Formats: sequence, C-alpha cells, structure tokens
Amino acid sequence: MNAPATRRLHELGQRIWLDNLSRDLLVSGTLEGWIRDLDVTGVTSNPSIFDRAIRQTDLYDEPIRRLARAGLSDEEIFFALVLADLRDAAELFRPAFKASGGADGWVSLEVSPSLAADTAGTIAQAKALHARAALPNLFIKIPATPEGIPAIEECVFSGVPINVTLLFTAEQYLASAEAWRRGVERRLAAGLTAPVRSVASLFVSRWDKAVEGRVPEALRNRLGIAVAERTYRAYREWLARPEVRRLAEAGMPPQRLLWASTGTKDPQASDVLYVEALVAPETINTVPDATLLAFADHGRVGSALPEDGGEAEDVLARFAAAGIDIAEIAARLLREGVATFEKAWRDMMSRIVAKQEGVSRVD
Repeated sequence: MNAPATRRLHELGQRIWLDNLSRDLLVSGTLEGWIRDLDVTGVTSNPSIFDRAIRQTDLYDEPIRRLARAGLSDEEIFFALVLADLRDAAELFRPAFKASGGADGWVSLEVSPSLAADTAGTIAQAKALHARAALPNLFIKIPATPEGIPAIEECVFSGVPINVTLLFTAEQYLASAEAWRRGVERRLAAGLTAPVRSVASLFVSRWDKAVEGRVPEALRNRLGIAVAERTYRAYREWLARPEVRRLAEAGMPPQRLLWASTGTKDPQASDVLYVEALVAPETINTVPDATLLAFADHGRVGSALPEDGGEAEDVLARFAAAGIDIAEIAARLLREGVATFEKAWRDMMSRIVAKQEGVSRVD
C-alpha cells in the first residue's frame, strides 16, 4: 500500500477520518491498524452507518437482548450500543487527541434524526448525550436545518463540541460557522474560557448524484467539487475575519471545514476522485473504508485547493446555463438527507426489536 499518500495529506495539514464505525472494526483490530498505518485521526458516523453495522454482524445480538431484559427502551438500547463503540474508538484516538492539543482524535454521535425540526429537543438531547458519554473527544452531530442552527449556537455556548452535519452550500456553512462564533462569544462574555471545538461537514458527492444524466458530459462529476471550492473560499475568508481571529487569539480554535460524502458514486469515475480533488490545509476529509484503502493503494496528492475558489464560479455558471438550479437542488438534498437518516433510524429501531425475539422485558 502507498501509505505515504495519507502521510503526505497529513503533512499538508489535512486530516483523514474514517466515515464508519462498527464493533467489528474495533474487535478485529482493523481500526487500530488504520490509525497506525494510514494516518486516520478520527471517525464519523450517522444513523445509516450504525444501521448497517447492526444489520451486518451478530456482535450486537447478545448486548441487545441483555439490555432489553434490563428494561431499556429501543432508543435507549441503541444509544447504549453506540456509546460503547464510541468509547472504545475514542480511547484508540486518545493519543492523537493529546498530541494535537485537542484538534484531532475525535469521534461523533448524532442526535436522533426525528429532532431535525425541533430546536429545543435537539439541544436537550445533545446536552444529555454529551454528559452521558463524558468523553473529551466526542462531537455531537446536529444537522444544519433552520431549526438546527440555533441549537448549534446554544450547545456551543453550553460547552458541547459540535459536528455540524448535512451542509450542502457555502451559505449553510457560513450559517453554521456564525452559530459557532456566537456561541463562543457568549461563553467568553460569561467568563467561560474553555475552548469548544467544532467541525462543519459539507456533503460533496451527493451533488453529482443529484444531477446524474442531466448535464453535458464535460460537466460530469464536477458539481460537488465546484460547490466545495466555493465553500472553501468562504471558509478561508471566514478564518481571516477580525472577529474570528480575535476568538482564536483568546484561545478559541475556529470551527474546521470537513469534506463529507467523499466516496465516489459514479462507477465510471476514479474511486479517489474527491480525495484527490479536495486537498486543502486546515480541513478534514472523512472517507468510507473502500475510499481509504483505494487512496492508500493508488492515490496521488497534487496541488492544494486555491483559497480563492479557483474555477468554482465559472463551473457553477456552466451548470446554471445547463438548467441546473443550485438553490433548488441544495434544498432538496437537505430534505432528502434528513429523510434518509430518519429512515435509517426507523430501520435500526426495527432491527433492534427483531433481535429481541423471545426476550421478556423487566417492568
């Protein structure tokens, strides 16, 4: 394997996280090996990932039955299972967390997708999960819905590290970044000086899937990257703002931009398309297992993204000329993202119920 490719990204200031977590990855030693050999410095997860993990192995069967016999609800069983995995993963990443002063070595847990339109419910669950986990390197994931943005600010103010998920545009990204800024400014005003880390996860490949077959061949698989380039320019401009620099000087490390949904969906495209295209200092790329291994095997690290967004606006103008309404697609992708996670959540709850066959709950 070409492990130096992942090392080169690390040296350029970009971090590779794994977009997956399961009990199998932990007990087999696979995750530990990727941390050691492939420079993986964090993991992300979501309801779809945990639904797949529970579906594809029997490692969760006995714990599900045991927790059911103890009288836990289906949702309580899920959070008990996922927190057990996250605690073990967080321990593996503890050296990276300590060595980086808290910048690296993070794991993530998402609030219930059913709360996507519930600001108060999101805040309450995010705080409760953060307190229950008691992990210094755990992000709570909150979607960037209109109701999620004020929840992000309040949770940051309360000291809860946040991974903002389901971002699709530069405008959404800036809303999440400003929510982080307001939260930490309120902390400082209240005399709370402990930093609160945050990342903002921009979904990339779903853009190209959304316009598949609707654009000229010359624009194939270019929309997600163009949106990412536009967002990277907004990110660099935001980092340079005086108010953000003042917060950094006060000991509040800025929210970092994270590339999500970077596995290639087009079978005719390179399997490392989005990793190679989105090399950028001070960012994170969270990748599926297959993409990580493909990049380690044959990936190349080229030039970093230009801070001014490069050709993004020209490319986006070509999509507009081809009849692609960026704003309409962004709104649809957010709706679909929430719906996908809600379905995965329901499927996961059904799977947990099915694995309890023959179990009598304690009243």
